[in-house]
Amino acid sequence: MLAGVIGVLTLAVLYAVFFLVPPAQGLGDYVRIAFFHIPCAWVSVIAFFCAAYWGARYLKTRNLHYDAKSARSAFLGLLFTLLATGSGAIFSKLTWGAYWNWDPRQTTIFVLLLIYGAYVTLRMTMRDERARASSSAVYALFSFIAVPFLVFILPRMFFSLHPSPVINGAGRLDMDTVMLGTLLLSLLDATLVYVWLMKRRLT
Repeated sequence: MLAGVIGVLTLAVLYAVFFLVPPAQGLGDYVRIAFFHIPCAWVSVIAFFCAAYWGARYLKTRNLHYDAKSARSAFLGLLFTLLATGSGAIFSKLTWGAYWNWDPRQTTIFVLLLIYGAYVTLRMTMRDERARASSSAVYALFSFIAVPFLVFILPRMFFSLHPSPVINGAGRLDMDTVMLGTLLLSLLDATLVYVWLMKRRLT
């Protein structure tokens, strides 16, 4: 059922992105990449939050099921961060002429990759199941504290070539109506993909 809903939503998003969304001022048709890039970044934040939440649940209950959910969510968060980084690099190459130029947003996402890459390494190197679960849970909790700063706060504090976010500095939506509707649909689609991936692994 969920897979069917995702399939329909994905087709609707693809149709909207390629046939309804108008070119953006200054970005042209390259703006279409944003409808993959932004949802990937969105889901990565959700996944890292859930990893921290389920890590906290494990510390409270010592139920290894929560450890498995926390680990799975963190791995998916890392995957979606890689997808966001890759799509961002492609956009960077098309608009600025280079895949990577250490723009503030690229730098902070790189730090985020290092943090959760270390999480994966931690889980791979620890053999004792209970010790691994406890250490991972604590790591997931403290790591998520950095996520809002790296994703939402620090990039706004410095000059960036990155296009303005959907919600601008004045707190207003800065997007065409068709684009906004397509973006919201793509965010829902990507979120449901995350939920589906979690359920497939753990049920």
